[in-house]
Formats: sequence, C-alpha cells, structure tokens
Amino acid sequence: MSATVAAVLKKIAVYIFTDKKALKTVGGIVLGIIITIIMPIATVIGIFNGNINIDTDRLQTMVVQNLSAEEKVKLQFVEDTMNSINEKMKAAGFNGRIKEAQVLYVLVLSDFSHNPDFEDKLVACFQENQTDGQLIAAVNSAFGTQLTAEDFGKVMGNIRATAIDISDFTDPQTKNNLDLVKWAIHAQENGWGYVYGTYGSVLGETLLTSKIAQYPDEVGGYEDFIRQNWLGGRTADCVGLIKGYGWYNTETAQIEIGANGMPDIGADTMYENAAEKGTIDTIPEIPGLAVWHEGHIGIYIGNGEVIQAANTNAGVIRTPIGQSGWTHWLKVPYIKYIEESEKSTS
Repeated sequence: MSATVAAVLKKIAVYIFTDKKALKTVGGIVLGIIITIIMPIATVIGIFNGNINIDTDRLQTMVVQNLSAEEKVKLQFVEDTMNSINEKMKAAGFNGRIKEAQVLYVLVLSDFSHNPDFEDKLVACFQENQTDGQLIAAVNSAFGTQLTAEDFGKVMGNIRATAIDISDFTDPQTKNNLDLVKWAIHAQENGWGYVYGTYGSVLGETLLTSKIAQYPDEVGGYEDFIRQNWLGGRTADCVGLIKGYGWYNTETAQIEIGANGMPDIGADTMYENAAEKGTIDTIPEIPGLAVWHEGHIGIYIGNGEVIQAANTNAGVIRTPIGQSGWTHWLKVPYIKYIEESEKSTS
C-alpha cells in the first residue's frame, strides 16, 4: 500500500476514534479499511501521540500479505482512486490541496467513488482562495452530503500542521530567498513549535527522546511543556528554521541534514560565514534576508516583519523587526538571492 493512502487514513483514524461525533459521519469504507486492513486503532492513536514506535512499512507488508482476494481488490480500488484524485487535482492547478480532496473522498464520499465522473465532480468543487466553509458547501451541493466545515477542519487541522506545501514556491529546484520567506510563513501560519536542536521535522517520540539526551537543559528542562504543546507537530529552533528549508528535498519531501550545500551550523556561525551583511539600521528591503543578534537568528519576510523560531514557549512567530533586539542583517550564504521579476516561469 502506498504511503499516501496509509498517511491519510491514519490521520483520519486518530480523529474518528477521539471524537464520537465523527463516527456518525464516516462511511463503512473508512472503518473497514482502518480496522481490518491498516492496524488496531489503539496502535494508530499511540503513533500519533508519539507513544509508539513502529516499522510502518513492515506492518503494511504483513497486513497486505494476510488480506483476502476481495479485500485486496477493495484496497487497490481505494489506492487507485487516491492516485486519480492526485493527478486530476494537479491538472486543475490545485497541487497544494490534494490532501483536502483525498480526505473528502475517504471521510464522506466513498459511496460515490464508483461513479465514472466522481473525481472530476470532486475536483470541480475546488476554487481559488476558497474557505473551508465554501468548499464544504460546494461538496454538499454536488453530492447531497451533510458534512460540516467544522468536522472537515478538525480532520485537516492535523494534516495541515504537519504537511509541507511547496505548490506556490517560486523555484522548488533552487534554494532562494523568496521561497525561504514562503517556508517561514508556512511554518508560522501552521503553528510550528520550538525545540532546541530541531529543524522542521515532525517531532515524534524518538526524535524528542534523542534531543532530551543531547540537550538535557535546553530540551529536557522543558519536556512537559514540549509534550503538551509540540509533540506530533513540526518543530525547529532559530537556525533550524533556515536549515530545514535548505535541507528540504522537494523530490522526496524529506529534510536531509547537510543537503544542498547548507552545513549543520549555529546562528552565530551562519552570521560569520555570510559574505554580505551589515548593521540592522542599514538593512535593505530584500525579503529572505536573515536578521541576527548574538545567539539568535530570524528571517526577514519584508514590510518590516520577521518570522523567527523564538523559544520553547512561543514557537514560530511573526514579529515587527524592531522587536527582539536584532543588531545585524545578512544574506544567508547558502541560498540564491533573486528578485520578484526573476521568478521562474517553468
């Protein structure tokens, strides 16, 4: 089974079995697949609470090997439908909203999925600059369903918080200042947390445990707060927010330490390595510059605003440049600086 199918179903499973109201809105296909095909619900919830480590690929292989021929056909149909939705959403220009369409399919539209025009009808419900309420109204009108925007938002909240959307990147193949800004805005808008020594990966139990051992004061001293607020979401420290962008592989959707020529260094070393920099009072209006003071670094997004992974209690936040005591600006030495007029048209 593909990672796409498994990831979407697992996230929906957590929602379904922690919200009794959701049980009334979910079709039999979700319950059947999750209970009989994916894994026990207690295990799913444990994974997303960070309490259980599991070899998901091995588990999926074991499960598929034990499926009946009929179950395999049903599962293949689900996967084929998910892939079809993926392709049709991309063709319609909704790359960043594919998971929304897939969640709608699994959550409430599975009974319609055998209709020959299902995927086209679903994609037609999507519009640019659309709210959840507008999308759900379009879906209910098209399919005669009664899904609420609130229920849909609960499902998507977890997915949106951990997904990385690069659909609006200027040039996904080149590390550049404009996309660094979009990366930072995405992190702030999706509520990324702060954990010292992290760089944008999802904070699971294994990663948290390793960081507590590595940094007993900076991470271990805040363990209870981190578990209550940041576990299960994406986290970064100040320079990790920049490094995560530099290390993100757009092909594999993974953050690979040391990739793309960006070394694993701290905020002060990044400032020292910068060829172009100056005092904060001379900062040019260039989105994607970094701002720095000793021991801390942030990302200037333009119009007098900075996004920074501030501290454990605050997480990733947006602040006026006049706050936080920035003393210097710099061009991040491992990315290309381009202007809006240079945007890739490919």
